[in-house]
Amino acid sequence: MSTSSPSSLLNAAPWPGRFFSQGWQIGHEPLTVTEPATGQTLATVGLAKPVDVAAASAAAATARRAWAALPPRERAAVFQRAARLFEQHLDELALWVTRESGGILPKGQHELREAAAFCHLAGALPLHAAGQVLPSVPGRLSLAKRVPLGTVGVISPFNFPLILTLRVVAPALALGNAVVVKPDPRTPISGGLLIARVFELAGLPAGVLHVLPGGPAVGEALVTDPGVAMISFTGSAGVGRRIGELAGKHLKKVSLELGGINPLVVLEDADLDLAASNVAWGAWLHQGQICMESNRILVHESIAPALSERLVVKARHLPMGNGATGQVALGPLIDARQRDRVHAQVMGSVAAGARLLAGGTYDGLFYSPTVLAGVRPGMPTFDHETFGPVVNLCTFRTDEEAVALANQGPGGLAGAVISPNLGRALALGERLHVGMLHINDQTVNDDANNPFGGPGIAGNGSSHGGPADIEQFSTWQWVTVKNAPPAYPF
Repeated sequence: MSTSSPSSLLNAAPWPGRFFSQGWQIGHEPLTVTEPATGQTLATVGLAKPVDVAAASAAAATARRAWAALPPRERAAVFQRAARLFEQHLDELALWVTRESGGILPKGQHELREAAAFCHLAGALPLHAAGQVLPSVPGRLSLAKRVPLGTVGVISPFNFPLILTLRVVAPALALGNAVVVKPDPRTPISGGLLIARVFELAGLPAGVLHVLPGGPAVGEALVTDPGVAMISFTGSAGVGRRIGELAGKHLKKVSLELGGINPLVVLEDADLDLAASNVAWGAWLHQGQICMESNRILVHESIAPALSERLVVKARHLPMGNGATGQVALGPLIDARQRDRVHAQVMGSVAAGARLLAGGTYDGLFYSPTVLAGVRPGMPTFDHETFGPVVNLCTFRTDEEAVALANQGPGGLAGAVISPNLGRALALGERLHVGMLHINDQTVNDDANNPFGGPGIAGNGSSHGGPADIEQFSTWQWVTVKNAPPAYPF
């Protein structure tokens, strides 16, 4: 199948008023997609209901058998074509992702580049070795082979909707599963319908992928449907706990990626300008709406005033605005509810004794880059993930105190240490209770081929990406073969 295509993929978009399940189905009611930066309507798609989950699950159970039985090279070719489509339409689709998710254009471009990378990596999975030959008695062949789970349910978030959905969809499909996606209703196109369209054009058979925009009832139906073998959820800890409970009750495999507190430790020998740059990037990129954001900045007390000064200068000069139309550093928060949550945490910490050095104000959904000093345990922005553009500066005297402050709480997804003394930085970093560790960098790091996950509140310890995908989206089956049945004593 050719991937040569018209100049615009979006002009021919089939999703107005529809969702995707064995083709483009008319929704039960319209779901309006709003651009956070302007408040304008971007599109109207179709809203699904729980009954559509049951229909999608049944269709997936039939379609996945034929899909898994396809020769590996034929399955691989679908992902290669999908990657080329993402690459060919990068500029157009990056602008759409930017507008729908409220980001800046480089963030949208990053999502498209990573989407293509995820597809290229998924295209290699069908060609991997699928198991092992085990030791056995003479005359019997004993095999351990990886087989698909069945149907994988995906509940994806608004912040990086394209790649946080596709990082599950692509490898799960590549390993022979069917997939049902419930995207966040604020980003249903970037988080699902766009992926469905690209894979449809790439030749994915009907019924293997379903995208059902909807609210909590659709998500609960997906978690409890008996035909869905696994749930992958990315989002808040509160919702993640509920999904974990439901999945456990229904004996499903579950992968939870929930963010958490991510410490960035700046030792006293760090280069202050480089440290300030890392802190600003890690805390303010995409308005802090990143599960890996550097939301607990631990800085040695001897350099805290100088680092604070540099961050205040950056906060006052970084431009905010519509990322789709100008050279801006920060765009809007996703909606008013998120803005109010961020502001309440900032003001709560100030009321508890933190010093507001910069920011703490907003205009519509645009929340100014904020610097808080003197943040300590017991303050809202220390104890909780703010998910906003807030630098929380906490001071320490010794490495022991830094580790204790970093690990205070239920765990984090990522951690980082900045110091030219690599031995000291590594020794400190290895004591951080995080799933991903970066020495001489900030916490917002991700490659398409790295295991991605973390302990405690960051999730349930599972990982997606690279070497983790085969373990995540397939299971072991033991197979033995004999020339003839043996005679048993019964």
